Amino acid sequence: MTELAIGIDGGGTSCRAAVADRMGKVIGHGKAGPANILSDLENSLVNIVESARAALSDAGLKSETVSTVSAVVGVAGANVGDYGKRIEKALPFKNGKVVTDALISLQGALGDADGIVGALGTGTVYNARRNGKLHGIGGWGSIVGDQASGARLGRDLLEKSLLAYDKVRPASSLTDKLMAEYGNDPERVVEFAHTARPADFARYAPMVFEGAQAGDATAIEIVKEAARAIDGSLDALTWAECPSVCLLGGLAKAYHPWLADRHKALLAEPKADAQQGAVDLALKLLNERQRGAA
Repeated sequence: MTELAIGIDGGGTSCRAAVADRMGKVIGHGKAGPANILSDLENSLVNIVESARAALSDAGLKSETVSTVSAVVGVAGANVGDYGKRIEKALPFKNGKVVTDALISLQGALGDADGIVGALGTGTVYNARRNGKLHGIGGWGSIVGDQASGARLGRDLLEKSLLAYDKVRPASSLTDKLMAEYGNDPERVVEFAHTARPADFARYAPMVFEGAQAGDATAIEIVKEAARAIDGSLDALTWAECPSVCLLGGLAKAYHPWLADRHKALLAEPKADAQQGAVDLALKLLNERQRGAA
């Protein structure tokens, strides 16, 4: 009977795995390449398994042990079409389950408690657990969604900088700085924007927050609009007895001062990260299967 659980956080840049014993003590970590299951299913599967084998090796266990463990894999896109099920069927684990990256983030941040988790990074997505039931909103990508994301902050800065160049709106230190980066040539800005990926836009997010702290009018306008979008999403999910709101991701802390007081009052530090959330869910899976086998 298997006594090991592996939690895997399959991200766009890497897969992180952790193996834990029956009592939940993490005994090994592993890392492999990215898990973009929507764009590269086959290599994602390879990296998911490789990260698990690396964690087992780190724990001093043979790689064949992979076939005896219970594992939960959290990846973006697990809820799109049949991608999650296709990965799940191909996994070599004794018991394997594929869930969304949002679910492992929520489990890590809240444990089994109710509350709301917002992930604010290159993209944005929100999830709530209320009376044990899950509900999520957002995560629609930067073209039609991901308001307040790093990608949208960068895009908004480029847009407002071009409007300032055309004298449609006032320039500021921040728009001047942005235009100077492109030799004050709007065509270069447009050329960048047409080939940029969300992460390319997101690299301007720190510049926007720095500008807002320094009192730059354009930066403050962008951040306030983004904060209103966060407040709106939290309003859509919250309820009268909501115990806490955890904001995760690279932009989370920067947004804290800009949020409405009603949400600031609920802000709480996450209990753990998404990696630990995957481990916790894997332990639940292990215990469920063992109870079923008893």
